[in-house]
Amino acid sequence: MALNTTNGGPAGPSRRGFLSGAAAVAGLAVTGPAWAREPAGRASGRVEALLAQMTIEEKAGQLSCFADMIRPPIGDMNPLVNIRNAQTLTAEIKAGRIGVLMNGVGAQAALDTQKAAVEGSRLKIPLLFAADVIHGFRTVYPIPLAEAASFDPHLAERTARAAAVEASASGLHWTFAPMVDVARDERWGRVAEGSGEDVFLGEILAAARVRGFQGKDLKADDSMLATPKHFAAYGAVTAGLEYNSVELSEATLREVHLPPFQAAFAAGAQTVMTAFNDINGVPSTANKRLITDMLRGEWGFKGVVISDYTADQELVAHGVAADDRDAARLAILAGVDISMQSGLYIRYLPELVASGAVPVEIVDAAVRRVLSLKEAIGLFDNPYRSLDPNAERTHTATPALRALSREAGARSIVLLKNDQNLLPLPKAGKRLALIGPFADDRDNVLGAWGGFFADRRLNVDLASGLRAQMADPNGLVVERGCEVETTIAGGFERAVAAAQSADIVLLAIGESQDMTGEAKSRTDIRIPPVQMRLAEAVAAAGKPLVILLRHGRAIQLEGVVRDAPAILATWFLGSEMGNAVADVVFGAVNPSGRLPVSFPLDSGQEPFFYNGRTTGRPAPADPNAQEYKSRWRSIRNEALYPFGFGLGYASFALSDAKLSTQSLGWNDTLRVTVKVKNTGQVHGDHVVQLYIRDRVASRTRPVRELKGFQRVSLAPGAEREVRFDLARQNLMFVGDNNYWIAEPGMFEVYVANSSVDGLPLSFELLAPPT
Repeated sequence: MALNTTNGGPAGPSRRGFLSGAAAVAGLAVTGPAWAREPAGRASGRVEALLAQMTIEEKAGQLSCFADMIRPPIGDMNPLVNIRNAQTLTAEIKAGRIGVLMNGVGAQAALDTQKAAVEGSRLKIPLLFAADVIHGFRTVYPIPLAEAASFDPHLAERTARAAAVEASASGLHWTFAPMVDVARDERWGRVAEGSGEDVFLGEILAAARVRGFQGKDLKADDSMLATPKHFAAYGAVTAGLEYNSVELSEATLREVHLPPFQAAFAAGAQTVMTAFNDINGVPSTANKRLITDMLRGEWGFKGVVISDYTADQELVAHGVAADDRDAARLAILAGVDISMQSGLYIRYLPELVASGAVPVEIVDAAVRRVLSLKEAIGLFDNPYRSLDPNAERTHTATPALRALSREAGARSIVLLKNDQNLLPLPKAGKRLALIGPFADDRDNVLGAWGGFFADRRLNVDLASGLRAQMADPNGLVVERGCEVETTIAGGFERAVAAAQSADIVLLAIGESQDMTGEAKSRTDIRIPPVQMRLAEAVAAAGKPLVILLRHGRAIQLEGVVRDAPAILATWFLGSEMGNAVADVVFGAVNPSGRLPVSFPLDSGQEPFFYNGRTTGRPAPADPNAQEYKSRWRSIRNEALYPFGFGLGYASFALSDAKLSTQSLGWNDTLRVTVKVKNTGQVHGDHVVQLYIRDRVASRTRPVRELKGFQRVSLAPGAEREVRFDLARQNLMFVGDNNYWIAEPGMFEVYVANSSVDGLPLSFELLAPPT
């Protein structure tokens, strides 16, 4: 490396060029949506006319979002906060003091509520109906982390589209998804909601989910506005502790945590949600530099920024606001357009403007963005779009939606181990014992954010799924043995007896649904002790053991569970979980999932991720030469199962990896080719992965970085050539002054099956022409 050459400007989407890598995999549109290219401050005549008529109270109302207690879902996530009853809410809507309602369900009630806004209020401005539709609505799909294991952006787009169709039929316009936080600490509960530890995979899936939620036409009845969240760096909370502070460099912020947002915006996202956390001492909801200077200034984002649930009010607890009034002032001045649930804007913005503490122009700009968003989805022309009770009846829990849930579930499963080809199991001729707290459990199949709107009657448990495919359903004996964290009287004894009577044991263990998701951080990511004791007792029966892991994060595996001959990572797969797992267990589906997170050897390694930076004392391969190297006293800093790893019932071989050139010109493209062959006996899918390493740079670089992947489906004995393209934009990183740069020099390339193997190649990036 002899030259440090700047490639333009700050690390915004127009500078980084991330789309050239993503486009090769997922076909992302390189140009942004039309709204993102409009001049700042421009709005339609209709919007400007409305704005000119509004009182400051009506403006504050458009910037206020409240829980929809007119049509509440089953239960209430925050019963102590949601204190507004339906009558009060309706009166506030007619007074023009509410612009958005969230997490309500039911088309008929939404229709009635919208009439209160457009027929009962002075200016007749329609409401936006929003909700946390994360991975399904009535029909639930795999948690996003599980779906990321499919390494299939088309699947992610399809499930998001299906969720939008079902949710919009229930009277919703806007979803607070996808979560695009890059999460590198498995102790954090919200790992379950994202796409894992890798930036590139996160970019691809963020864009796919935005396309799926929004569809081709924002004004269509089945389109839902997508909201990438949480802006920003929520996945970097210290020690994986929920809502904790974040300390990280500007380069890490821009290289790791911001690119998935940029990909979501390039795919057409028009809204974004701020994060609960601070960044280097400045809470995201009060971070003018982040929201106004970077998001709107550098990136040119023209859409709407909404706070997370009461996050503006929490500025007081953060210690940056003196009181609620001050918190409202900080949030609006930072660039937060909509206040969620706290009520601070409707309470304080009129007085803040009257006192001069907040310029009215700031409020007007926020209202202009909100009204333009409503116009963009057609609400002014058709305020009753997506509010059809007949559509709700015909678009909910259809056979097609359930079939997609089953397909997505099976494609998300990762086969971690399969000694002696124990799997797939025969459907006849073997007596099976299904043991563990999740054996016949229907309450822990959906995962975090799956049960809020879900029709739990659709939930398929493991026992039902397995029996449905067995020639003799009586050939399956079921015993829970214990609960997730507690014993059952006589449970161990019955479980051991069931194991002794069986030919093969399937052990369904792991985390409950309540152990992952928001506010579910864990200091220890092992399987709960009571389940480990059950596993040891059952393993002592001496029967072949198949582990069916239930989890919303990477898990530390140990003892008889780690040593079992077959292990499947089955996550939380949604409504059709039991059928999806049975499809893989019995071989109707050949597993093809790959890990989007690294499974550590020990919880104490967290945060752990494959693409850490090099150190001055890397641990060598020789276990006898480890002294004074980057390692722990007891273990090497390696994964038990690394990012990108996964097995199948077929085997694949990579060969004949080639580069189109050994010298990549500054403005040229290099092609990487490799042959992939199915060397097994059954048809299967393989995920070919492309990694690079910058050999010498002005800043320490990751040991590897994913830059491409392709799914290949091959019959036994079939072979295919796979191609990847690399350009200078794929080699860039954030250098001095927060500019994206590429440096001429040598790069290593690995065409691989996972993040720790591969066929090595190398090339040189040449200096720019003079």
